[in-house]
Amino acid sequence: MDKKLRNKKLERILWLDLEMTGLSPENDFILEVAAIVTNWKFEEIDNYHGIVKCGELALKKRFKANKSFWDANPESRDGLLEQNRHGKSSKAIEGEIIEFIDKNFKPGAPVLLAGNSVHMDRRFIIKTWPKFDARLHYRMLDVSAWKVVFESKYKISFHKPDAHRALDDIRGSIEELKYYLAKIK
Repeated sequence: MDKKLRNKKLERILWLDLEMTGLSPENDFILEVAAIVTNWKFEEIDNYHGIVKCGELALKKRFKANKSFWDANPESRDGLLEQNRHGKSSKAIEGEIIEFIDKNFKPGAPVLLAGNSVHMDRRFIIKTWPKFDARLHYRMLDVSAWKVVFESKYKISFHKPDAHRALDDIRGSIEELKYYLAKIK
């Protein structure tokens, strides 16, 4: 990203969550992606939801490889399997995300990626969607960093439900960051 883009004011935030078959960008697949655009008051401006179609055998193989997680979250697993039938190609989803960015961010504006443990989502984006990655600012807003500080230093915890569904998880992350910010005097 060139110096002009790095120094532009970040007016909006792109909150993103991916649901994947596991945590290995080399072996696992993106199943679901959701994004919410907010301002700095964390008011929702727009949202996007997409389903990435994966081969059923490959999908079941990765669920089996990550059995302990998915067996502990059967409703999420079953919902993701069911919706897979209605998914689109990964390339089509990347195109939709870029259109969503074009609709919600000024041309040439850096796009700040935000979420919980968003560095993991970014690893999948880098591997799977390079055109989307090229639109993102090098900085990210990771709510997990706030969680670590508040839990470790101040013994303050936020308990958000683990829906393991993308839009719900983003909204939980936004609420979590608002909770931590409210603690700052």
